[in-house]
Amino acid sequence: MAKGIGGMGNLVKQAQKMQSKIMKMQEELGERTVEATSGGGMVSVVANGRQEIVSIRIEKEVVDPDDVEMLQDLILAAINEALKSSQEMVSAEMQKVTGGMNIPGLF
Repeated sequence: MAKGIGGMGNLVKQAQKMQSKIMKMQEELGERTVEATSGGGMVSVVANGRQEIVSIRIEKEVVDPDDVEMLQDLILAAINEALKSSQEMVSAEMQKVTGGMNIPGLF
């Protein structure tokens, strides 16, 4: 019976080690960024690994007061792509840390 308890202690240590790696990775991902563009580069959005938008750049040539809807669509497209890329970056890094284990609630 004692062997089973020792095995459980080892499992807890491994879980704590993985949790520590995940926390460190999340910190690092907060500093990493991805960029997405739309409209042939007329709108550019940068997001970090926390799925936060950190910058938006809009070329003045795409700003048309008579077609605000087009600009709104370009901004939304770039934001959605940046967030998707950010999520993919986080997922790929999480796979490295967890060894491909699917742990509900991690991301």
